[in-house]
Amino acid sequence: MAGEGRVEGKVAAVFGGGQTPGETIGNGRATAELLAREGARVLVVDRSREAAEDTAASILEAGGAASAFQADVTDEAQVQAAVRACVDQYGRLDLLQNNVGASVALGDAPATDLTVEAFDQIFAVNLRGMWLACKHALPVMREQRSGSIVNISSMAARSAYPLVGYKTTKVAVIGLTENLAGFNAEHGIRVNAILPGLMNTPMAIEARVSAGADRAELVAARDRQVPLGRKMGSGWDVAYASLFLHSDEAGFITGVSLPVDGGGAVGRR
Repeated sequence: MAGEGRVEGKVAAVFGGGQTPGETIGNGRATAELLAREGARVLVVDRSREAAEDTAASILEAGGAASAFQADVTDEAQVQAAVRACVDQYGRLDLLQNNVGASVALGDAPATDLTVEAFDQIFAVNLRGMWLACKHALPVMREQRSGSIVNISSMAARSAYPLVGYKTTKVAVIGLTENLAGFNAEHGIRVNAILPGLMNTPMAIEARVSAGADRAELVAARDRQVPLGRKMGSGWDVAYASLFLHSDEAGFITGVSLPVDGGGAVGRR
């Protein structure tokens, strides 16, 4: 497994590290594979055991170190068990990647159309799940006097995203990140967020295709919105940003919200 060892010797837990079915790689799997390539031992956590095992197998086949754990982030006992399993197996927890999130697939809609049930589910998955992972990882990191957490928000937090559940939870992820960064810096723990823009990932594309969108037209329309003069980003773009924030190169960075959006926030349309 070729790499520069940027997180050599670290132990990472990647929540949402399984691969959602689709034609492209997701943020979680790409991040799990890249962290392993750069020297981390990785616990791949996903609600689908098969998906978690598939990512772990990919890492092992490439010469890395990984194992799989099934957990639903809406269930605190399962999240706690995942963190405990990581420490039991690898002896520590240095890097926490919170990647779980969804919009259309959870029934998201404009404010007047969103159901109470969908609203509650979106908040349980997109926000409460991240908080739960942090809640149980932080005591381990505090005891170690070190750690890095990366939470995946979205540029939907800073744009006119029409679906209220995803928009509000991704804004809240930024608030969660800033709170945890501010009150855990004294313990040597860094907490940062990444805000992906338009991405060609299964989470972004497949639910919309399942809802009736034409795949080619959807991808082309999203590609045209990227100011940087290229196509949408990929899971690897998020993975490399995550690698940087988890690495010692970012050792003086905490509490930031990093856009990974091809210039979407500043470019001309």
